[in-house]
Amino acid sequence: DDLRPACELAAEAGIEVEAMAFLGTSPIRLYTEGWTEDELERCTRRAMRLAREGGMKATFVTEDTIRSHPRVLRRLFTAAIEEGATTLVLCDTVGHATPDGVHALFSWTHELLHELDAVGTVTLDWHGHDDRGLGVANSLAAIEGGVDRVHGTILGIGERVGNASLDQILVNLRLAGVSDRDLSHLDTLVHDVADACEIDIDPRYPVFGRDAFRTGTGVHAAAVIKARRKHDEWLADRVYSSVPARWVGRQQEITISFMSGASNVRWWLEQHGLEVTGPRVHAILARAKAAQRTLTDEEILAAIHEANAAK
Repeated sequence: DDLRPACELAAEAGIEVEAMAFLGTSPIRLYTEGWTEDELERCTRRAMRLAREGGMKATFVTEDTIRSHPRVLRRLFTAAIEEGATTLVLCDTVGHATPDGVHALFSWTHELLHELDAVGTVTLDWHGHDDRGLGVANSLAAIEGGVDRVHGTILGIGERVGNASLDQILVNLRLAGVSDRDLSHLDTLVHDVADACEIDIDPRYPVFGRDAFRTGTGVHAAAVIKARRKHDEWLADRVYSSVPARWVGRQQEITISFMSGASNVRWWLEQHGLEVTGPRVHAILARAKAAQRTLTDEEILAAIHEANAAK
């Protein structure tokens, strides 16, 4: 019932549409639904056949692949390929996998494709969720395992705790030297998606959170400042960061907090075109120590006003 209208739309549009037909295959799902393996095979064959007859690209998705029995996967993958499937999607629907498990699954699936003489004609996808916080790590493991395509969403938006974060995957691929893709507009994309979906980005969210490239710690800030005084932005971007902020359209920020030193304050004053004086530095640091958090610009200016008034 889902595939028929898709076939009609594909024919009307005159383009090949990819039909991702999914079927729960884990023992826990079969038991809950009261399904049999014979029923699963019949559904698989009918769906893949209908998709191909309708002129669509047939993609077979086994929901909860990572918790499915190899016997069932072998039977269904074989049936799908025999009926014309050209892509198999391996899924970690409930975020159960570890990177080792992902490697094992892809190794097993590649062996099966060799047995079926389907290498080069059938591609593999990976679709992972983040329930254990391993969504990105598992996606990278899938890439190492030879996957052809990885699924993800910006900010990992999705059911429960979400999918693998596509933005983090892209950054990690660039860091690993696997991709040289231009990421300079990725920060804008991430925040546009957050706005459109009415989602607040955690300030500590990797790379794209507000605090990702902000440092208020004295030692860290001093190193970044020294690099900048050398007029070496490459160095400043890396001396206390594993991800170069400029890659994603951002920059290192020096803030003032209870962990800051005088160098933080002097830098902030210089960057705001304000005179650096001992009383101002002392007043700002005193307020930062009392606040036990990062000061806002308004609080810093108030401390400067107090220092000026005390003259």
